[in-house]
Amino acid sequence: MSKVRVATTSLAGCFGCHMSFLDMDERIVGLLEHVEFSRSPINDIKHCEPCDIGLIEGALCNADNVHVLKEFRENCKIVIAVGACAINGGVPAMRNHFTLQECLEEAFLDEIGVDNPHIPNDVEIPLLLSKVHPIHEVVKVDYYLPGCPPSADAFLKILTDLLEGKEPSLPKEMLHYD
Repeated sequence: MSKVRVATTSLAGCFGCHMSFLDMDERIVGLLEHVEFSRSPINDIKHCEPCDIGLIEGALCNADNVHVLKEFRENCKIVIAVGACAINGGVPAMRNHFTLQECLEEAFLDEIGVDNPHIPNDVEIPLLLSKVHPIHEVVKVDYYLPGCPPSADAFLKILTDLLEGKEPSLPKEMLHYD
């Protein structure tokens, strides 16, 4: 039996969902009997190749985030929005209460201790979006794994359900928002 290919990525967020995923500890070894990881921070592969499941954490804050997300949608049969940032913008979306110009001025011109105040303008820096967006506003999402971050048990449950060909179902006690 061939293994299910899984890819993961972190867009704009804290990387907490990936850390929670790794909290599966030794259960990851059991998962590896059925799963092969494609793009992920674990193996440092930079592009998403064709795969079965894509786990995406983080919101969309810049053009690079949008590019990575679209690449995932094109290459993943199933896309799962993981965590509050991917689902509703999370903490990164707090900047939506201000204009992008106000955010840039606060960070690069007005902040205490700024040396050589100027707003960076380099082609190597991804273009910031005017607002932060959850991923479903740009691509179709097949499943949502809520939490900040979701627990390792919730990751294992949604993946196990999918591996068994079942519709994912997470009991309420498995979900938390702290």
